[in-house]
Formats: sequence, structure tokens, C-alpha cells
Amino acid sequence: MQVLKNIFLFSQDAPLIFTQVYFWGFFAVVLAVYSIVYKKRTVRNSYLFLISLFFYYKTSGLFFLLLVFSTIVDYIIGISLHKTSKPLSRKLLVTTSIVVNIGMLSYYKYSYFFTDLINQLFHLNLQVKDYIAMWSNMFSGTHFDVDKILLPVGISFFTFQTISYSIDVYRRKVEPVRNILDFGFYVSFFPQLVAGPIVRASEFVPQLYKKFSLSKQEFGYALFLILNGLFKKMVISDYVAVNFIDRIFANPHSYTGFENLMALYGYSLQVYCDFSGYTDIAIGIALLMGFRLPTNFNSPYKAVNVGDFWKRWHMSLSLWLKDYLYIPLGGNRHGNMRTNINLMITMLLGGLWHGADMKFILWGGLNGMGLLVYKWWRKISPYDKNRTWPVRFWKILLTFNFITFTRIFFRSDDMIRARAMLQQLTHHLDFSVALNVLKSYWIVFAVMFFGYLMHWLPSSLKELYRGWFIRTPVYVKVIISVVIVFIIYQARSANLQPFIYFQF
Repeated sequence: MQVLKNIFLFSQDAPLIFTQVYFWGFFAVVLAVYSIVYKKRTVRNSYLFLISLFFYYKTSGLFFLLLVFSTIVDYIIGISLHKTSKPLSRKLLVTTSIVVNIGMLSYYKYSYFFTDLINQLFHLNLQVKDYIAMWSNMFSGTHFDVDKILLPVGISFFTFQTISYSIDVYRRKVEPVRNILDFGFYVSFFPQLVAGPIVRASEFVPQLYKKFSLSKQEFGYALFLILNGLFKKMVISDYVAVNFIDRIFANPHSYTGFENLMALYGYSLQVYCDFSGYTDIAIGIALLMGFRLPTNFNSPYKAVNVGDFWKRWHMSLSLWLKDYLYIPLGGNRHGNMRTNINLMITMLLGGLWHGADMKFILWGGLNGMGLLVYKWWRKISPYDKNRTWPVRFWKILLTFNFITFTRIFFRSDDMIRARAMLQQLTHHLDFSVALNVLKSYWIVFAVMFFGYLMHWLPSSLKELYRGWFIRTPVYVKVIISVVIVFIIYQARSANLQPFIYFQF
């Protein structure tokens, strides 16, 4: 009985995530049943929709009802938008979608932020209450805590996905999905549900009606992505976080400026390996079931300027903000001043998307300033179009260090710790302790060196070893997979570390 409860009931201490052995047992069962139903399109889509709902329930408990609610609302709105040609009705419908989704996101993610802001501005003492939990307790006899609003995993991702669908139907860029089960599958597809990539309807919906196809090359590529993602997450990201980075960021004043600096460089590697590792696994799992998800990362630390970085990092969010925020604000169509304002608003709101805290707004603002400074600099720089390797090296180095600096505010638990780290970096950066620090944490720095080395390898070399793996016979793939899984098992931390972007 207890085994069945563990399998089918939600446990806050054991959410269903890619780094758990239980997930891979779950996925093996999913694939086994999928191999029976995949030829029948309607059954296949309905099956994967139900499996995705179960996955989200195992990840977030009863919050899966929010996903169902969002699915129903935007399905009805999409159908209604297609049926009416009246401009006012269409505007009201798409506005309803935006208000409902942003309202739901704001309630769960920003209630504390806006309540604190109002209290400070008007000297009030408003308290946050979970009214949905309160109503549930009143009408259904549940016993939820009404004094704390919990953040549903992945709510920022699936709300943005459904908003983009409604807007694209409104703009007549896509036809609405006629079957609610098909639409639910598009919204909730479990590999990318909780941390992206954010998938556009125009990219994914046509795949709902295509026959399953998976070539040998695609199978090899999918397996490569899954192994690569698990290695990046569990061997590199988790190891440097648990054994070095988390300690420094928890109490920057207790460590030297050099240790703070190395923790900052370590975090840039950690957050990349963590997030891109997740999307590698998601894309690989989806591909094994015959679905193609968009690329979300393109070697972002090879970027030669801040604008280039945001074309390479979390690409699905960057494009979403461009198409559904920056361009509707006016983009670059109304002069230089208006363009700069639109750009800054987009980056500030992009920072707020990541978290309800001033430190995320500051982080977004710094990236916005970086974009504006680069826009000005490229007009007067004699090196902007220079492609020689010393100039390219300098551009990459400068961009990487700027992005890494902004991560002080992204990673720090609060502004007090962010200021403490800045204090250590500016007043206590003593390189005389560097050798001792390197000796004390030599394994951590070796892992960091390896991680950055693999990231900065030429793309042609990466394609070479990836292509070799894809072309190898099945038995070689099995041997390599066993070796990598063994390495991951040896390197894994005692407690599984959640993916960083689950909190967003």
C-alpha cells in the first residue's frame, strides 16, 4: 500500500524531476505504453496529455488544477477568437486571456512583492492571504494553510505559453486547436512543462497531427542530449554548487574576496549547466517520442556583446519578450529615445519575470543598461566589425565578465548578501590567498575548468564528437551510457538539487 502511495500520490519531499531514478522508471513505463498507442493520433495525444497532468501533479500537487484551468480558459478563448470577426469582441477576448493568465501568475508569484510595496508606500499593514485555499477550506472541508501562498512550479512558463497562443490566434498567425485534449497536450507536454523551453503554437501544434517519426540519427541525438544534460546538471552544476558556491553565497563576509570572485565565476557555470542541462534532457525526451522542441541555448558565453548573449541564452524567453512585449511597446519604430525606453522596460520586466524581488529588477536593469551602452558604443567603436581573434577574444571576455557580475544580484538570497559580496570583491580582493584556495578546492576548480573548457570548445569540434556518438552502433551507445551513468552516480550529491529555474 505504501509503495502505491509513493508512486501515485504527491510528496513535497520527493517531486518528480529528471534527476530522480523514479522519473526514469516513470518514463520507461510511459514509453512502453506509448509504443502501443503512438500510431493512433487521437489516442496518442490524449494519453500524453493525461500523463503530463500526472507528471505535474507529482511535481506540484493540487496546483495541477491551475494548469487545467488555464488550459480550459485559453482553449475557449482560442475557439471564440476564430469564430468572431468583430474587432471589439476579438480585443476583449485576447485581453481576457492576458488578464486571466497574468492575474493568476501575479497572485501566486507577486502577492508578497506588491503587498510589501503598498505597505511601504502608504504605511499600511496589509497581510497576504491565500483566498483560494480559504475558499477550498470553506466549501470542500480541506485544511490548507491560508497564511502562506505557495508558488506553483513552472507557472511562469505555462502562462507565457498560453498567452502567446491566444495572441497568435488573435493575430491570425495560427489556427485554434479544435480538440481540447490536443490543446491540453500542447500546453502541458511534460518534458518542457516546468522549465521550458517556452513553445509557440506555430512550432508545436502542427506536430500534433503528424505521424510519428524517429530516425536512427535522431535517436542517437536524443540519447546524446539526455546524457549530456544529466552530466551537466549532476556532475558539474550540482557538484560545484554543493561543495563551493552555496557556502560562499550563504555568507560572503566569511570568505575572502578571491573566494567570492571564484564563487561568482562558478555560479555562471552552475546556472548555465543547470538550466541548459534541463532543456537538453527535455529536448531529448521529447524527440524520443517524435516531437521537436526549439533550441534554448547556443553557447551563450561565446557571446561578443550583451545583445548577442540574449540571442543565445534562454532563447525562447528572449524571443517571447521581443515578440509579445518589446515590439507591441513600439520596438524601434518611434525614434531612438522611445526605443531605449522600450528596451529598458522589456529588460526590467524580464527581470521581474524571474522573481518577485528588487534584486531581480536590478539584475534586469543592469542587463538593460548593458544593451544600451553597447548600442551607443558600436556606433563609435573602430572594432565593432573587426573579426580578428584578439578582438573577438576581448569582446567575449568583457561580455562574460559583465554577465557574471550581474549574477551577484541574480543569485544572492537578498540585497544584504549581495552588498556583502560586493564589499568583499571591492575591498578584500587579496590574490595572495589564491594558491591556498585553489589547493583547498582543487577538485571544484578542476570541474569548473573542465566545464568552461567544454563550453568554449569550437562548435566544429563539438559537432565532431556529437556526430561520432550518433553514428556509433547501439552496443557502443549502451557502453557509453553505462559509463556516464556510473560517473553521475559517483558524483551526485547526497540530496538531489532542484533545477534552478523551477523557482521561476
